[in-house]
Amino acid sequence: MKRSMIIEIICALFIILFVYAALTKLLDYEKFRVQIGQSPLLTAFAGWIVWMVPGAEILIAIMLVSIRLRLIGLYAAFSLMMMFTTYIICILTLSLYIPCSCGGVLEKLGWTEHLIFNIVFIILAAAAVLLSYRKGKPITPIVMA
Repeated sequence: MKRSMIIEIICALFIILFVYAALTKLLDYEKFRVQIGQSPLLTAFAGWIVWMVPGAEILIAIMLVSIRLRLIGLYAAFSLMMMFTTYIICILTLSLYIPCSCGGVLEKLGWTEHLIFNIVFIILAAAAVLLSYRKGKPITPIVMA
């Protein structure tokens, strides 16, 4: 019961994070597009990244809501957060110009704080994946009423 509750809380945090982030990007699409276009690492891919990132965030949030897709969603959340974190590390180490394509509250964070935020969510995703297994088999999650 305790494992399932922890997994539920972690999934809820990711759902809130990804839905909020995706909506922020889509509601201020033009700003997000310009910022991605200014990125020294993403300029060549900006046209499809501006749709792919919020789309992936929404898709992962939907997977985390679904009991049957939750474990896949947790792996996807972990992977997406690793990609975002790798991007931040590359930008911080390889670029003189550091555009921020974050929106909303996350836009107020500095790059170091953003990196820490991402690492915390990577740890949460990894913990939820590990907690999802008992003796090598996925456990059945509780269903909240």
